[in-house]
Amino acid sequence: MIRVVILGSTGSIGRSALELVSRHPERFEIVALVANRRVDVLEQQVARFRPGTAILCDEAVPLPASAGGTRWASGRTAMLDVVAREDVDVVVNALVGAAGLAPTVAALEAGSRLALANKESLVAGGSIVLEAARRGGGEIVPIDSEHSAILQCLEGHGRDALHRVVLTASGGPFRGRSPRALTQVSAVDALRHPTWDMGAKITIDSATLANKALEVIEAHFLFGLSYDRIDAVVHPQSIIHSFVEFVDGSVLAQLGFPTMELPILYALNYPVRVADDALRTYDPVRASPLTFEEIDHAAFPMFGLGVEAGRRSGCAPAVYNAGNEIAVQAFLEDRIRFPDIADVVAEAIERVGVSGIHHMDDVIAADEAARVVATEVAKRLGERKGMAS
Repeated sequence: MIRVVILGSTGSIGRSALELVSRHPERFEIVALVANRRVDVLEQQVARFRPGTAILCDEAVPLPASAGGTRWASGRTAMLDVVAREDVDVVVNALVGAAGLAPTVAALEAGSRLALANKESLVAGGSIVLEAARRGGGEIVPIDSEHSAILQCLEGHGRDALHRVVLTASGGPFRGRSPRALTQVSAVDALRHPTWDMGAKITIDSATLANKALEVIEAHFLFGLSYDRIDAVVHPQSIIHSFVEFVDGSVLAQLGFPTMELPILYALNYPVRVADDALRTYDPVRASPLTFEEIDHAAFPMFGLGVEAGRRSGCAPAVYNAGNEIAVQAFLEDRIRFPDIADVVAEAIERVGVSGIHHMDDVIAADEAARVVATEVAKRLGERKGMAS
């Protein structure tokens, strides 16, 4: 049995992971489920999967009465304790945002496999995460479909054979829109993703292409590639999840209909492949044609901002990530316009600056400073938006 902890079990990735577990009860045992504050959904999951421990990160939310042998706890310390337990084989980190960094480090230091959907961990603290893996002996298996695709294409090949990777982006709901047209879009519009069913934050990141910039930074750390050897293209059908080019010019790609269940199943069982009849079979005729476009940098400046933050290294990626979290929330609450997201993040990077990252405290300090600046900028832009309307 593979003993699993799921962080963010009430979100889209967590729910998909649990569905896979329910289809393979002979392979998986749920040791613990962790959610932020959705106690009603977590209670339902606990009743169904009977984990030994259930944790709510938000200590302000009252805990339900223990039942069925499940121990309930709350708070960050309880979460970090459970991911570091010796009886855990795999930690699925499906938390949203920079809050996922500490449990990422804790799981790797404990020597567990980290099935990583929380890309912000590597973006904000990449060097710290990699050092934790070296120190504790843990391994990172990405859940992002793009990075899972790269990992699958590299099977049987040494990293020295890898020349370049190309990540694919759906283009989001605003593909083909002009910068001027994007000043009028709403959060409701942005949440209508054409191919993926995701949470609100990552769906907005897909609309701005910030998500693809985060994935470029993540690929830099996961596969040890310089930014000059990581490209991205728009692929509206979301069938090809990444291309891998080798030093001899050969190119491999991983294809499949857009579902997060496939990369989650691969991460849980890595490197073994497990049959799952519920997963959709690829039909090349039905999926045709497959098309590709260049990224429109003028309409989607968040992509270039993020890649440049990665190139600058230090705390710049952490600042980019934190500023984006603040800006996305402001947009979801209709306090700023869609193009203002990039303005908030750009000013946060400019004002916070770039300093080195040596300890987790450095990441936390950069994150907090960026949030202060981004909140101030979002407020100022929100006031301008109010006057314009």
